[in-house]
Amino acid sequence: MSERIKTKYPGIYYKTKKNSVTGKEERIYYIQYRTPDGKQHHEKVGTTSTGFTDAKANAERIDRMRGRALSNTARREAERLEKEAEAGRWTMKRLWEEYKANKSNLQWMDTDEGRFQNYIKEPLGDLEPKEISHFHIEKIRKQIKKKHLAAASERQILGMIRRLSIYGENKNLCEGMKFKIQLPKLDNEKTEDLTPEQLQRLWETLETDENIQTTNMIKMVLFTGMRRGELFSLQWDDLNFERGFIRIKDPKGGKSQDIPMSESARKLLLSHERPYPNSPYVFPGKNGNKRRTVEHSVNRIKKRAGLPKDFRPLHGLRHVYASMLASSGKVDMYTLQKLLTHKDPKMTQRYAHLRDDALKKAAQVAVDVIGEALQVGKD
Repeated sequence: MSERIKTKYPGIYYKTKKNSVTGKEERIYYIQYRTPDGKQHHEKVGTTSTGFTDAKANAERIDRMRGRALSNTARREAERLEKEAEAGRWTMKRLWEEYKANKSNLQWMDTDEGRFQNYIKEPLGDLEPKEISHFHIEKIRKQIKKKHLAAASERQILGMIRRLSIYGENKNLCEGMKFKIQLPKLDNEKTEDLTPEQLQRLWETLETDENIQTTNMIKMVLFTGMRRGELFSLQWDDLNFERGFIRIKDPKGGKSQDIPMSESARKLLLSHERPYPNSPYVFPGKNGNKRRTVEHSVNRIKKRAGLPKDFRPLHGLRHVYASMLASSGKVDMYTLQKLLTHKDPKMTQRYAHLRDDALKKAAQVAVDVIGEALQVGKD
């Protein structure tokens, strides 16, 4: 590097050096000044490649002399303090990582990861819960509506934000949000069903489809009423063929439960192909890992069977399973609740009218029989 060269501005000089990238010679500016506290400073401020000139170096010197800009030492200290403060901040991004580490066994964690990355990280990731405003939430609502997501999806995304805030507060990691997010109300009474003809077409399609993993998953819903996530998480160790039960781990965040293994389910599981013999999962995904999706093959089967466009094959068949049991009149609501692993009996009540209809029909049979007997007596 060359010797220092004075400029026409007092306290401003530069040295020349060849730029390692461009190969051109450039100036490296230095300033000498005294701050209001009486301290003397001698600092590098910039280069011509970063836009500095004699005049700009002089303007920077004046700002530092008058305390309008920080010295290099003060700026480095401020940056250090800022990094330390940032490290101590429990932002939504940091809370999510902590939450995942402590809740890694939750079966819907992968779905939540997608929600966080797609809808929460960009507007809220660097904020602490207490810094979140109504404006931020409305921005997320607009993004959700722009993508035409259902009210259930909006509720899950906003509920996740609220959940992380409560988690941080309960763990004494940070302050929670200053307001309560209003979640959209849902109509949870929708019960999907299939006519006997549609169910017959679906079964015929399953019997001829080549994707055994998917067809057996669909059949398992009809045989057991298991949820999509429960099938993805189902492991061979969860099957007790001797007792005839299937272990459902953490059903919808509740306590693990055992549901009966029907004879149809038993036969299916015993003959089920294992594409990855060493995989612990009954219905494994790629390379024997836990399955993440099944939508493509399920929708293909739905289309082949000619089912309604709005029918959700796996979730809808869970409703079909419950409806068939309720309408049989042979299963009470408490038993149905246990079979469906509902935590809240209110969830099971949507099928109560089907059982009532079955009981009414049974009662009418008794009336008809009595009527026939009375008629015989008259004769």
